[in-house]
Amino acid sequence: MQFAKRLQPLQSNVFADMDRAKAVALAAGQQLIDLSLGSSDLPAQSHVIEAIAQSLYDPSTHGYLLFNGTKTFRQAVADWYAQKFGIEVNPETEVLPLIGSQEGTAHLPLALLNPGDFALLLDPGYPSHAGGVHLASGQIYPMPLRAENDFLPIFTEIPGAILTQARMMVLSYPHNPTAAIAPLSFFQEAVAFCQTHNIVLVHDFPYVDLVFEDTREAPAKHHSTAPQALVPSILQADPDKSVSIEFFTLSKSYHMGGFRIGYAIGNAELIHALRQVKAAVDFNQYQGILNGAIAALTGPQTGVASGVANFRQRRDTFINALHRIGWYVPTPKATMYIWAKLPASWSQNSMEFCTQLVKQTGVAASPGAGFGKSGEGYVRFALVHEPSVLETAVERIAKFL
Repeated sequence: MQFAKRLQPLQSNVFADMDRAKAVALAAGQQLIDLSLGSSDLPAQSHVIEAIAQSLYDPSTHGYLLFNGTKTFRQAVADWYAQKFGIEVNPETEVLPLIGSQEGTAHLPLALLNPGDFALLLDPGYPSHAGGVHLASGQIYPMPLRAENDFLPIFTEIPGAILTQARMMVLSYPHNPTAAIAPLSFFQEAVAFCQTHNIVLVHDFPYVDLVFEDTREAPAKHHSTAPQALVPSILQADPDKSVSIEFFTLSKSYHMGGFRIGYAIGNAELIHALRQVKAAVDFNQYQGILNGAIAALTGPQTGVASGVANFRQRRDTFINALHRIGWYVPTPKATMYIWAKLPASWSQNSMEFCTQLVKQTGVAASPGAGFGKSGEGYVRFALVHEPSVLETAVERIAKFL
């Protein structure tokens, strides 16, 4: 059989590669401690589960769900966003339900790119950002992220020849995998840059709540209410939604990863274009899942706060344990990840490090090279186990090193 050329760059994926390495380790009898995948191990809140459970007994929720049927959810999203960031959004034209933010970032290039057009992506960055560009037959210009620049891209380094063919830029802060955060002033620079060069600005924002320190700058004058979030939204830098779209998920804040529920907020034309692509691919989620998401967004937020406290404790436990064994890494201000520079002997072979680590110890991590060329020399640990298990993982790592 002959397959499309666009599949060629999709043959390698950091999570699939590590899944195979984990399977080999398990087959050899290793007791696995999986720190390779950022899937929260915390449960969804009881009021969320109850809303979904009650929906199961309502036959009216069992059919196809078209856009108009998502109105209550979209209104809940708009209210949540206005309360959190102080900016009003129109639930009819500026909100779109998604099967997780990954669906949005993977499908949006189909609406924006013609074959050969460029997308400006963070390097390292989340793999689905590149995957969506490949599916759209676009080209990728990687924007290197360096520790000396706080893992923020330098827009002036992008060649003019690339900018004339660039149609979209994808940012994501707090950042996976580096755990870096970005100030509002950086987003203002990004918006101005994209406005100047007629580029769509995409912000993937799954870690909106998983923040351990208050990094807020003074709120802009246009805010109708003081923003509650500890990190900025791209729309605070683009309140008119002139070039921007932002993707959210309930996977991290509300521990609903398996329920596959997210949404996009932003420029009405971009939302409409993404809706057209989505309409060709699927309908919407089961109404019961949307009911659970509404309960999450509108109900008590104590579960969000306790989740942040939990991951902060895990961060501190893991960092302190690494420091005790002589592996000194910075303490991240956000996300559920530790981005660790590899010891010198492994500095140019992160995949081999992770393969041998899981083979010999059962501890699975993600190689930095799997997130892009500039990720080589690093490894990402996901804090998806209780502190005692993280302590055991570091003990095994110490023996391996």
